[in-house]
Amino acid sequence: MKALCREGVNEVSVERVPDPQILNKQDTILKVGLSSVCGSDLHQISGYIPAMKAGDVLGHEFMGEVVEVGSEVRKHNVGDRVVVCSFIACGRCWYCEHELYSCCDNSNTNPAITETMWGQAPGGIFGYSHAMGGFKGSHSEYVRIPFVDHTAFTVPDGVDDQSAVFASDSAPTGWMGAHLGGVQPGDVVAVWGCGAVGQMAARSAMILGAERVIAMDRFDYRLEMMQRHVGAEVVNYEKVDVDAVLRERSDGRGPDVCIEAVGLECHTPGPQYRLEQLKQQTRVLQTDRGHTLREAILACRKGGSVFVLGVFAGLVDRVPMGALMNKGLTLRGAQQHGERYIPMLLDRIAAGELKTSHLATHPMSLEQGPRGYDLFKNKKENCLRAVFGPDGFSPNGG
Repeated sequence: MKALCREGVNEVSVERVPDPQILNKQDTILKVGLSSVCGSDLHQISGYIPAMKAGDVLGHEFMGEVVEVGSEVRKHNVGDRVVVCSFIACGRCWYCEHELYSCCDNSNTNPAITETMWGQAPGGIFGYSHAMGGFKGSHSEYVRIPFVDHTAFTVPDGVDDQSAVFASDSAPTGWMGAHLGGVQPGDVVAVWGCGAVGQMAARSAMILGAERVIAMDRFDYRLEMMQRHVGAEVVNYEKVDVDAVLRERSDGRGPDVCIEAVGLECHTPGPQYRLEQLKQQTRVLQTDRGHTLREAILACRKGGSVFVLGVFAGLVDRVPMGALMNKGLTLRGAQQHGERYIPMLLDRIAAGELKTSHLATHPMSLEQGPRGYDLFKNKKENCLRAVFGPDGFSPNGG
């Protein structure tokens, strides 16, 4: 079958790879319908995620049709249209029982790598390095789904494919940031990043009752999408003092909840950016750039909450721990516990309460995958998300 593979730093290509096979009784084989790029995929092709190998199949945000099922699969049948959570969950370990699905004890088949890096191993994830299980990704014609009864969810008839695909990762990641960040009715919420996850975090905060949601970015097309499709207030951080704006819009206190939705390759305004890049490239002072994390901690009101949605892999220099401790902040982060949220989010999409289809700005075939990654990585043609599907796939959301 055809698949989009990482061949080296900033190098991807469409290759022929072996077809997936049922390996365990709880597996299914999925014919991929749509598969979206994600900002965290860029960390892999840029060389910041360890344990990537040439030929690894990329992609973890996807939906499709079940074409083969293992003998112990109970919830899905051949022909079912499903959305698949990017993180794989066994459904029965201590972490899954406590709805901490991305921390699953049984889905990462290579735990030693992340145990060495982070002290403990998170769960496995599709197409996201051998440190996270070495699973083949979704930028392919077919993919094996382990623990499918816990990892995949039937798409309601009223939800089209283009809307459903973002219930795989972007929507549950954004919802988790607002939910576990503790957004309450009347709150002022700040979101760093107007990509797909940032937009979903902002919309989720609104649904949970936030009085004001303010989102930061530097690209006009992303700011415009956030304002038009989500309804959040927007700020171009290259043109204003972010901390001053956030204080002015929160009665001088600072936001109640700050959500970082950018991650380890964040941009820093001004000449400081080159220094941040240099420190990151040394892999000594830091492995991840942390400007947005530092800004969120400093901007948040006393007693407030900072939630980290953007992917970080290692070390960040100059984290203001004094501010965190003395301001009494709550700092949380997580990879998405999608199994906890996806059924609810599909219902909200079906009801029109949560809109996702507009995120697919650049639909294209799998054969066009290298171009899709170039547009997405380099912010060309106002690309928010490239989504790979069958030949002739075109956007239906607008």
